[in-house]
Amino acid sequence: MEKLAQEVKTLLGISLSQAQIAAFECYQQQLIEWNAKLNLTAIRDEEGIRVKHFLDSLSCLMMIDNPPKRLIDVGTGGGFPGIPLKILMPGMQLTLVESVGKKVRFCQHIVDTLKLENVLVIQARAEELGQSENHREKYDWAVARAVANLPILAEYLLPLVRIKGAVLAQKGHSGPMEAHKAENAIRLLGGHLRQLQQLTLPGIVEERYLIVIDKVAASPAKYPRRVGIPSKNPL
Repeated sequence: MEKLAQEVKTLLGISLSQAQIAAFECYQQQLIEWNAKLNLTAIRDEEGIRVKHFLDSLSCLMMIDNPPKRLIDVGTGGGFPGIPLKILMPGMQLTLVESVGKKVRFCQHIVDTLKLENVLVIQARAEELGQSENHREKYDWAVARAVANLPILAEYLLPLVRIKGAVLAQKGHSGPMEAHKAENAIRLLGGHLRQLQQLTLPGIVEERYLIVIDKVAASPAKYPRRVGIPSKNPL
């Protein structure tokens, strides 16, 4: 994990503490052990975990310059990007949302093992949370990685964010095209596309993008629509 520390310093200008390095080492070990039994993620080797999971997750800090009070990670899978961000920003309240039970159990295991405080792990669909009083327009940031195309993702995430909050979508090479296709959905849901930031990670040839959408107006009450509708009939 010393290599991760070097890469974080180069990419973000942030120095990891020994406790943070130890947390990532533990996280990696648990991910490898659980993956052998439960097939949580296709990325199984140490270098892949370091770069494609940990460093990729932490790249969100290029856009999130001030630690938020509340952040929600939708479709978190094995805890990405939410748990790595929590390791670096321990003061924030984190909500992890995942619909697959075995991934929920793994995330809760990591939260417990690393003794992370103020983390809520929920097995749910984003459409349900977006209509819940406890979650609707309650977050400073909503983040997601490789969950859905941006027109669909905007409907999942923007209703969760307060006005003057923001959405961050981590995308691959299709990022610019998705941003263009999502213009109508973003506007309809009270958002404004702020930035499309290209990202290069060490040893990764594929293009990556960080897409930031500001929440400038309340999302209409009918959004998000019922579970399954946004993906079947994108805005």
